[in-house]
Amino acid sequence: MPDHHLHAVRAPLVAGAPGRALSGRLRVPGDKSVSHRALMFGALAVGTTEITGLLEGEDVLRTASAMRALGAEVERVGEGHWRVAGRGIGGLVSPDDVLDMGNSGTAARLLLGLLGGHHVFAVLTGDASLRRRPMRRVTDPVSACGARFTSRAGTLPIAVEGAADALPLEYRVPMPSAQVKSAVLLAGLCARGTSRVEEPEATRDHTENMLRHFGATVRVEVVGNGRVIELEGQPELVAAPVVVPADPSSAAFPLVAALLVPGSEVTVEGVGLNPLRCGLFETLREMGASLEVTNARVEGGEPVGDLTARYSELRAVDVPAARAPSMIDEYPVLAVAAAFARGRSRFRGLSELRVKESDRLAATVALLQANGVASTVEGDDLVIARNGAPAAGGGMVETHMDHRIAMSALVMGLASERPVAVDDAAFIETSFPGFAALVNGLAGRAAITPAAGVSSDPVGVP
Repeated sequence: MPDHHLHAVRAPLVAGAPGRALSGRLRVPGDKSVSHRALMFGALAVGTTEITGLLEGEDVLRTASAMRALGAEVERVGEGHWRVAGRGIGGLVSPDDVLDMGNSGTAARLLLGLLGGHHVFAVLTGDASLRRRPMRRVTDPVSACGARFTSRAGTLPIAVEGAADALPLEYRVPMPSAQVKSAVLLAGLCARGTSRVEEPEATRDHTENMLRHFGATVRVEVVGNGRVIELEGQPELVAAPVVVPADPSSAAFPLVAALLVPGSEVTVEGVGLNPLRCGLFETLREMGASLEVTNARVEGGEPVGDLTARYSELRAVDVPAARAPSMIDEYPVLAVAAAFARGRSRFRGLSELRVKESDRLAATVALLQANGVASTVEGDDLVIARNGAPAAGGGMVETHMDHRIAMSALVMGLASERPVAVDDAAFIETSFPGFAALVNGLAGRAAITPAAGVSSDPVGVP
């Protein structure tokens, strides 16, 4: 697997108005959150788990490699079709080499929890972006099970000495974070007794859903806006088939593009519609977006459906902070939608965006300002003021190795008066392989192309 933090090559792209409506039906890559967890739980189960629809971007492939290094048999048998022969709870082994998680914060944080509960030794690292992201939010609570974590400053690389006899955990998550909650639950799998996690605001519950799907006993109590989750330790997880829904975070990009390009109608099939992940769709409807769900169904414990977006004249929106956990990854593309809406939009309570792949809040403001859109940060709120006309565009956006900033900027270019360029789109492949080709297919022409005159020199190489 390529070592991107040593050998990455810049891939500058530019997106311009296609000159025609976007049209078509498509399926975007599988849900990244579900894909990571399907591989991990398959490795912890007894028997062989069949996974279909797995996202085969680099982030998930890093998890597949890590589970293989930890002793599971992980085999690709076709496009999106994988088999995992598990080791059972407590059966993972110490890897022979460092586990490089690339750009994936989800993989790194969940694995820190998983390894903390197992009697193994491992070292985790990642690319330059991931090595800047905070990990103490996971390692501090997981240490209470008996694990030891050694690092320079609470960031990767981190050495993990898992607990010899894991203790059950009881933890109140201080910030809304599905990753922290999941890491604590994963550490509790190896413990005798019941682990209890309290979250002040409900976050995506893929971990709880999948634990039940594999046979664990999980109890959830709703308390105000939050939840209390209890997990019975040392369950026997039994292999179970997983159908990975299409990723709603990835579906957001072609859907918002369809809302912004006049005359467009685009349907994304089989999108995950977990209510704790659908804040973006709720917000877009509040803005006047035409979004229709058809063929609603349940697959692998997760609600899914086909989503159709039609060009809409959007109005400004005030998004409450309580909605942030259900759409934390979608704020950059929502900001692009707000850049074409009439009125003054405010997105509240976005502190968590400061510790994503980049400082995603600052990067989103820079994206907008580079393309003539007035935007400011007031405390932890993002404020965007527009008159409903197309954004000017014409800017060069620094992506800071953040795939969502790159894709959001390219969506803006499709509807702006002038094309929008990004300095580097190489990291789009980590979560949405083939994004540019998919958009060009909807446009019926090359709307996203390599950017001329922008350096494509290797980066991060001394």
